[in-house]
Amino acid sequence: MTKHPNGIPAHGGHLINRIATPAERQEFMEKAESLPKIQLDKRALSDLEMIAIGGFSPLNGFMEADDYESVVTDMRLKNGLPWSIPVTLSVSEEVADSIKEGSWVRLDSPEGEFAGVLELTQKFRYNKAHEATNVYRTDEIQHPGVKVVYDAGPINLAGPVWLLKRHPHPLFPKYQIDPAESRKLFLDKGWNTVVGFQTRNPIHRAHEYIQKCALETVDGLFLHPLVGATKSDDIPADVRMRCYEIMLEKYFPQDRVMMAINPSAMRYAGPREAIFHALVRKNYGCTHFIVGRDHAGVGDYYGTYDAQYIFDEFEPGELDIVPMKFEHAFYCTRTKGMATSKTSPSTKEERIHLSGTKVREMLRRGELPPPEFSRPEVAAELADAMKVSQAN
Repeated sequence: MTKHPNGIPAHGGHLINRIATPAERQEFMEKAESLPKIQLDKRALSDLEMIAIGGFSPLNGFMEADDYESVVTDMRLKNGLPWSIPVTLSVSEEVADSIKEGSWVRLDSPEGEFAGVLELTQKFRYNKAHEATNVYRTDEIQHPGVKVVYDAGPINLAGPVWLLKRHPHPLFPKYQIDPAESRKLFLDKGWNTVVGFQTRNPIHRAHEYIQKCALETVDGLFLHPLVGATKSDDIPADVRMRCYEIMLEKYFPQDRVMMAINPSAMRYAGPREAIFHALVRKNYGCTHFIVGRDHAGVGDYYGTYDAQYIFDEFEPGELDIVPMKFEHAFYCTRTKGMATSKTSPSTKEERIHLSGTKVREMLRRGELPPPEFSRPEVAAELADAMKVSQAN
């Protein structure tokens, strides 16, 4: 790991900024009614935002065919830079036929608001089964990531994008810290080493344990919960954020942790998404990234530690962010504390660990998860949220 006294460089060397200037925005607004229009879904809108703020650096738009094919096949952009997830804008044949390469395209939000502009450099057909089996390691439609691929249109639109304006997040404006700002804050705090943590689930004791283990060896912890599109049965983002606020207030050192939202959508691509999540956190300024059990997994599609093994497929220094690999943590009844198989002498019967699925089942029955799994305040928050959900 190279030392970077002025902060780790963004992936590809510099941080992308595709937010329109006031002059550009005015120019786009004047053209708004004359441009062909595409309505983005939630995932495409979050991809547009992530490209614009530099979270997906070095991408400055939706991928052209040669980058797309190289990423799907080899986990690299056409120039050889590691990149593991295709970022594309898929449309129907009718929509694709209605616009010409070389034209400007208006991108609207799911609510119909003018959100951005695409300079259409290329339209191309893609092989959905090829993308599914390479990126998700399955072509089963039951996989939520594969379903998105198969439900999407057959033609990808490619080219540079501009986000019209960066709006405050409707739910979490104070946690909307974009990469340029997080990098500055890390430097202001004197953090030379920062470990990022990705989650789409509420924080529990195993999360807390591995976060604090990582914090023993770096200057700061960057908690970065994902608040883009997730599965319908995942815990809502507002509930997860409240749980983190409780934990930060009561159980973490205030001066060594920073929390911000990650506007990305989940792909559920397991190992490939672990690489993707690490590179995104590198763009936010992290030097290290926590990779735990079944990172970004779903169902039984991936091996328990496949998301850790995939980092070994890259040469040292290629990713330029250090994966911190953790075993599955549990509460050890023999030692009366959190541990992993690397540190605990316990037998299987002396280990308490619950899956997110089991916890949801307990909450639906009105039961609180045990303190060995979840801090009491967090358990109470989850229980209250479940009551509201069931009442609705």
